[in-house]
Amino acid sequence: MLHRSDEGTDGADGELTVPMAWLYAEYIADELLRTGDLMPPTSFEFRAGRDALALTIFLSDTEGELSGIRVVTQLETWLSLTAYDQPWQEWVRERLAELTAAAAQSGRPAPDLDLADEAWRWLQETELLAPDLNAVPGGAPVVGEDEGPKVWTPAWQLGLPLGHLAIHLF
Repeated sequence: MLHRSDEGTDGADGELTVPMAWLYAEYIADELLRTGDLMPPTSFEFRAGRDALALTIFLSDTEGELSGIRVVTQLETWLSLTAYDQPWQEWVRERLAELTAAAAQSGRPAPDLDLADEAWRWLQETELLAPDLNAVPGGAPVVGEDEGPKVWTPAWQLGLPLGHLAIHLF
């Protein structure tokens, strides 16, 4: 979904290309996470969840148009893509590669894809300190929520289950 204007110079033929599909995917992801009220919107965990969900929403749109009417009908698709046993990381890489190839072939600017790539890079390269879910059960007693073993985790590994849970809570 691209918005074009004769006033800019970023696109082909002097058109300004606005990344509406990515911005809309990000908006939907933000609303899902806010509705779930899982964490403060200013936290890095929230950003990880928003970016993971936005990538899922954006990349699952095979028709090239995100429609507000279709959001509710897409929830099941997004749930299945973000499920624990799914190879989400590989799916993201494949879809980004497909879209990058299509954009290169068309020769048109792809600002939506640029923002999706940036979000994916951030999710892969950023690590967040999170509870170690693989810690030995029955170890040291957990007194407070800040207690217990922690491990540095790639942001996508934390954001993906948060996004999945937010969809469930919607």
